Amino acid sequence: MSWGAEQQGQGYDGGYGYGSAYGYDPGHGLPYDQPLSYGQPVSYGQPTEYGQPGPYEEQWQYQYVPGPEEPAPAETAETAETAEVEAAETTGPVPVPIPVPSPPPSSEKGAGGARDRYFDALRAVALVRVVTYHTFGWAWAGLVFPSMGVMFALAGTLMAKSLERPAIGVVRSRMRRLLPPFWLWGSLVVLAMMIHGWMPGWQIVFWVVPLGDPPGDAWGAQAWEILWYLRAYLWFVLLSPPLLKVFRKAPVPVLLVSLVPIVVLRYGWQPPDDRFGSALTDLATYLFCWLVGFAHREGVLRRLRPAAVVPASLAALAYGGWYALAHRSEFGTYDLDEIPLAQAFWSAGFVLLLMYFKAYRDVDLAWLARFGRLDRTVTVFNARAVTIYLWHEIALVLAVPLIDQFWKVPAFEKWLPLESQWFMFAVGWVLIGIAIPLFGWAEDLAARKRPRLLP
Repeated sequence: MSWGAEQQGQGYDGGYGYGSAYGYDPGHGLPYDQPLSYGQPVSYGQPTEYGQPGPYEEQWQYQYVPGPEEPAPAETAETAETAEVEAAETTGPVPVPIPVPSPPPSSEKGAGGARDRYFDALRAVALVRVVTYHTFGWAWAGLVFPSMGVMFALAGTLMAKSLERPAIGVVRSRMRRLLPPFWLWGSLVVLAMMIHGWMPGWQIVFWVVPLGDPPGDAWGAQAWEILWYLRAYLWFVLLSPPLLKVFRKAPVPVLLVSLVPIVVLRYGWQPPDDRFGSALTDLATYLFCWLVGFAHREGVLRRLRPAAVVPASLAALAYGGWYALAHRSEFGTYDLDEIPLAQAFWSAGFVLLLMYFKAYRDVDLAWLARFGRLDRTVTVFNARAVTIYLWHEIALVLAVPLIDQFWKVPAFEKWLPLESQWFMFAVGWVLIGIAIPLFGWAEDLAARKRPRLLP
């Protein structure tokens, strides 16, 4: 099983404040420009009849000057319906205006319900790190950015937000948005393995709903081994309604206790080496990250003091890093993806800092809108996160025979770095870019949106 892979999704929160400068007249608006002579009688003029303006009233009488017409305030559905009924009773039926849809909110805003660019940027970076890791195999990549922990934390935040609605509908919606892109991808992978000689058994049901690791042969292992993330994600989605109820009763204690299961699996009970054991290990490894997403959405992190959060995060990072390096000989590497206990603590400390920074400083990265291409790239990565995750391994696999063909062209052989992994990395991204319009529409259909080549 590969521990270094990942998926998708924003929403997200930020706003803008606008200030105004106000002034006042230090003269208080008094109309007197000459001082009165005290002690002299003042003539007030002749009495006037009531209803006629006096001399002072004529001087200061308010004159209405019509300004530019302002739009009427928007009506609610209730007031509009009432006005229509009253008008129908007196003058007959009133034609109902056709509503004009308003444009979607800008992605750089968060307070209005639009996506939060801080979370979108983290998801995009996580996807790039996954493709980079699967290209170069750098063991230190997980220490620099634990993409899987970040992705589970972002998914936990969105799940907690969605569970403000009825849980059954939320779970059904999450599964509906994930499974169609998976079915499209899986049908091609299964067909390719069967053509290559693979004979499936009853376990093929996990290719329909991946609650367990889908089966496959060694020839297609590089493609299907990344499905552990989808399996773990589905289990977290199913468990989220009861998890959120327990979390709300005692947020901080539940968050701290969530690291206990992975310690028990390491030093206490050893899980079986099968689908059940793999699923249990993955859930225990990333449970803290998922609950940190809950903590952010529920406002728990915002109420905590930096003096408590920062030392706890650094302690988790220190223990996870130490464990990976100290047990390097046992696992043959310090790669966190191969060491669940180190992955759990390192991801916990890293993700806690990221989410607390968001909650404490209310960062939204709205400035991304000033960089059009970068902002557009982040948008595409988030709208096609499942497509990028599923197809990136196949893109890297296809990059190898494609580069082999380049060697047959003398100009390519002379001027292109065909033997470099960086060149394969670039070719892989080109193929991923081709897969996005070819297969990304499945994500639109799964979300019940109009299919588009690019979001």
